[in-house]
Amino acid sequence: MTTKTRTAGFYNLFILIVSMSLQGVAQSAGAQRLEKMPVDLETDYALSALPPHLRNNATVYLLDPQKGYYVGHKGSNGYICFISRTEWEWAEFRDDVCTPISYDAEGARAIFPVYMAVAAMRASGKYNAEQIKDTIKHRILTGVYKAPAKPGISYMLAPVMRVYPGNPDVKVPITVSMPHYMLYAPYMTTENTRYKPGTDGLTVTNPANSILGDGKGPFGYVIVPANDKEAAIIVAEGKSLMDRLAAYRAYFAYSAYYKTGSGSAHHH
Repeated sequence: MTTKTRTAGFYNLFILIVSMSLQGVAQSAGAQRLEKMPVDLETDYALSALPPHLRNNATVYLLDPQKGYYVGHKGSNGYICFISRTEWEWAEFRDDVCTPISYDAEGARAIFPVYMAVAAMRASGKYNAEQIKDTIKHRILTGVYKAPAKPGISYMLAPVMRVYPGNPDVKVPITVSMPHYMLYAPYMTTENTRYKPGTDGLTVTNPANSILGDGKGPFGYVIVPANDKEAAIIVAEGKSLMDRLAAYRAYFAYSAYYKTGSGSAHHH
């Protein structure tokens, strides 16, 4: 093999490596990038998390995929609502997680800043999903983010949602209809949520426990599903919204209704 031939071979190999690296960067950027939802649809979907009597005067946060959350409508009753598109505990970027969440004033003060930070970090393009998880974990451990200081409620009454089913080990989201209420239960341990090992006990959620240790997550909840009658009303009144969502993205269409009381489909 001549020197010229070897040089040409090394050059071609170099070009191949660079090309593969650029493809990897492009794929990573593509996975990180979120599409902006139509404002009217995003607003109505976010508001669907709340009971109807709280919607008119609630603050609605919308997501700018290039910057993070911003105020789409300024309310006056202390309640906020938004669409969660990134769950930090799962340490991955997807474009098909879409969960309407609302908080009262205490949740808006103590919990929503985590969602704001995660959205801003993802939008910046400076962090991968694992780095965001580590950053939020560090901020919790150092006291930047603290548990709610008093009892409160998060409404998740949307007629349909796209969520992770269970703990962060399960990476594939599902589409469900499971309207429910969430009562703040910071630092709740598994042992204290049931009569004894083997019984069902309370329906609780705190995915940070799987990262920080049982009973160490400040953002736990007791989940109270809407009963069958109430859930049926929510779905009936939300049919037009559900049709709009399914027309926007096919993954919003669902074929199975999750019975109230299961809690297994919740994003946490």
